[in-house]
Amino acid sequence: MKFKALLLSSLASLSASAQSPSSEIDKLFHALETSGCNFSRNGSWYSAEEASTHLHRKYEYLAKKGQAKSAESFIDLAASKSSMSGKPYMVRCGNSTPVESRSWFLRKLADIRAAAGRR
Repeated sequence: MKFKALLLSSLASLSASAQSPSSEIDKLFHALETSGCNFSRNGSWYSAEEASTHLHRKYEYLAKKGQAKSAESFIDLAASKSSMSGKPYMVRCGNSTPVESRSWFLRKLADIRAAAGRR
């Protein structure tokens, strides 16, 4: 009986610390919107807010099709490259060298999970 109570307690604490994919995706959008970085798609640079609006549209489309089931699938299917040209999106923060958005978002996701006690 004690084992069952301990197991249930452990499972409850794990589920409480785990974030849902939509919560993590919301936090990725927030990270982008508050980053002050610029976002390149198809050769043009956009503000973080404009990029967020664009990625929200892509995310909503994927969600309706049941394809954005995790933060990683959102990053891979919506936030990494242009659906039209196939060219990778880039992120430039300040005067730093632009990086592919996939790497930027994966780093932000790792930060989000570390803050929540997940890996």
